[in-house]
Amino acid sequence: MRDERDYIEYVQARTPVLRRLAHRLCGEWSAADDLLQDCLVKLYRHWRRAAAADSTDAYVRAMLLHAYLAERERFWARRVRPTAEVAGPASTPLAGAEHRVDLLTALAKLSRGQRAVLVLRYWEDLDVAQTAAALGCSPGTVKSQTSLAIAALRRLLPNYVPGGSQTP
Repeated sequence: MRDERDYIEYVQARTPVLRRLAHRLCGEWSAADDLLQDCLVKLYRHWRRAAAADSTDAYVRAMLLHAYLAERERFWARRVRPTAEVAGPASTPLAGAEHRVDLLTALAKLSRGQRAVLVLRYWEDLDVAQTAAALGCSPGTVKSQTSLAIAALRRLLPNYVPGGSQTP
């Protein structure tokens, strides 16, 4: 079956990229792997539609995002929420890769929608229109959610110094 071969080739070629996106959204590899697996099962069922889309990658990215955002609606996800502590104002200034864990922890405290917007805009390097299309929302929503998410990160990481430079 040609469709099945095409699906297998696509999944083999794109799994590393999709897994990284899932990890950036979820913040942990086990959750990312579960999310990706759910998405790939749905993709198999809808492969003809995905393959016929203008951009199969954009179609699959949207599927992954919708699965990630829908996760919060599940009963278990509403009941069990892992938490992690973020360094407070008394901590040393953040500057460089050694503080990536602090940034990832702060991202985990954002709403799923805000985290998804930041991941798409700044890690996946999508513009506002592409992000809006992937999330199925308006460009205005992307802009407002980006602004709110950045403000929340600033509150969570008050000592963060962009680019690693400090001012006296």
